Amino acid sequence: MSTDTAQDTLDSTPAREEESRGSELTLDQVSKSFGDFHAVKPLDLTVPAGEFFALLGPSGCGKTTTLRMVAGLEKPTGGHIRIGGTEVTALPPFKRPVNTVFQSYALFPHMSVKENVAFGLRRRKVRNWKAQADEFLDLVELGHLADRKPAQLSGGQQQRVALARALVNQPEILLLDEPLGALDMKLRRQMQSELKRIQTEVGLTFIHVTHDQEEAMTMADTVAVMNAGRIEQMGAPEDLYDLPRTAFVANFLGRSNLMSGTVTGTGSGADGLLEVETSGHRLLLDASRAVSTTGDVLLGVRPEKIALRPAGTRAGGQPVVVGTSGVVNEVDGTVTDVSFTGVSTEYRVDVPGLGELGVFAQNRDGTRIRPGDPVELTWDPARAFGLDGAEDAAAGEGAA
Repeated sequence: MSTDTAQDTLDSTPAREEESRGSELTLDQVSKSFGDFHAVKPLDLTVPAGEFFALLGPSGCGKTTTLRMVAGLEKPTGGHIRIGGTEVTALPPFKRPVNTVFQSYALFPHMSVKENVAFGLRRRKVRNWKAQADEFLDLVELGHLADRKPAQLSGGQQQRVALARALVNQPEILLLDEPLGALDMKLRRQMQSELKRIQTEVGLTFIHVTHDQEEAMTMADTVAVMNAGRIEQMGAPEDLYDLPRTAFVANFLGRSNLMSGTVTGTGSGADGLLEVETSGHRLLLDASRAVSTTGDVLLGVRPEKIALRPAGTRAGGQPVVVGTSGVVNEVDGTVTDVSFTGVSTEYRVDVPGLGELGVFAQNRDGTRIRPGDPVELTWDPARAFGLDGAEDAAAGEGAA
């Protein structure tokens, strides 16, 4: 095929095919060390084609290093990287079918918005670069600002330009490295919705690195929580939140009350429940939601899963929560702190033997509870979770 024929074919190819999908990413025992420091321990990971995948974790956990190895900006110490089944481990960045959007937009200030988006197309000498740039500017809803300079745009608009510039080159995988970190909270939330909409529309594989749990849970189909160079747990956002398998995940994804205890048997009259002795309290836990059903455990419950009422207000002696198995956990305590947040109120409650528990309550009935008030806490055993008791030391303060 001649050069002209090849170019004509390129020019005649639609800028974006609706039925096309991104490619699968596979990491096989990929690791990265800097001297004696193991930034990423041998990692096996498969991201299906067309998925919005998030690597979530604190600074220094290895998530950005992992992304940079996929982009070709870091060479793995060991392992293999495959995109769409093709080995790319030794390929330089410009030969990999990926593009990266960073926190810093890196737009050319002397170029118009359209020229920024079309930069890669013009370097490749694509003849219909204007039409393709217009198409992707429309995708990010900035077609009406094509002739402006970056300095004339808001932070959110500049981020959309950077996104359009990455997408117009039709990568098989789009890498997003803390792309919303420089935006204020309102813009961040708007861009979260926009990124999800765009990913759904173009059908590419998005791999998003972030330390923001809300960001990951809002956008991603699958979230991998990283800690100390390895993945602690991976799954759908709602599954990770509702049923964490380690203390780190429980405390990093939202907040948790963690209570040390020992399994002493099966709850009387309640099939499938474990009886846990925790500092003089007999608490129940659904066995299917426990990592271990014997020995020492960490019993966890999210603050919003706990019902709080003033002491002595149970109607007819009944608890304020009815468990799915017909039983509930009940403890008494004293409020030590109250924080009003608008739609809800956060309470800190001192429970003898258990320490301070956090409770989130919706502001619905106008009940006023103040520090020093005695209260009753109730929760369904099927809304709690059980972790390995050996993690007690790693759980920090434990309570939310």
